[in-house]
Amino acid sequence: MSLTTPALPGHPDKWFDSDLNFHHLYPLYIQALAQKHWTPLKVVQKASKFLAAVPGARILDIGSGPGKFCLGGSHYNPEAFFYGIEQRHDMVFYATIAKEMLGFNNVTFIHGNLIDLDFSQYDHFYFFNSFYENLPGTYKIDNKLTYSRYLYNQYNRHLYRQLEKMPAGTRLATYHCAEEEGPEGYLLVDTAIDHLLKFWIKV
Repeated sequence: MSLTTPALPGHPDKWFDSDLNFHHLYPLYIQALAQKHWTPLKVVQKASKFLAAVPGARILDIGSGPGKFCLGGSHYNPEAFFYGIEQRHDMVFYATIAKEMLGFNNVTFIHGNLIDLDFSQYDHFYFFNSFYENLPGTYKIDNKLTYSRYLYNQYNRHLYRQLEKMPAGTRLATYHCAEEEGPEGYLLVDTAIDHLLKFWIKV
């Protein structure tokens, strides 16, 4: 699999001129997954601005895939720190390559499972329904993981428990999530992108 990426003309910001430009940071098989699985840049810009309200904020993307949200967030909010956790080794590998190509030093990618993660190390959170592919009949990214409704429920319960433990003022942005209610204690303060993007604050 080739690691070469076509150069874009002009300033490095050209990568962020469009989703199409940005996706050229990745191999073709990852580009092919973009429409269904990766956050559009217009959503990244709005969600990351909400989460990075204070300089130095540590923001975690839960199920970060090839790192699009973290890299876009870093570009739009250079004074914040973005972290992505992802189970698939190849996605973390290519996310790290893209980070190096862009020259960002405020992004960290973690290969692992959120069950093993210490949420207290982060201030705010982004969630693009990354557990959804565990449900029957949904579009899978690949066949490298085990999928089941049990895992879907387990991951959601764990995520909600961890978010409920966070202090007042914790911010959460969710995109394309079916749940109309946020975790216990979180207030819905705004929506965007036809109400698909929701902004929550722990009270």
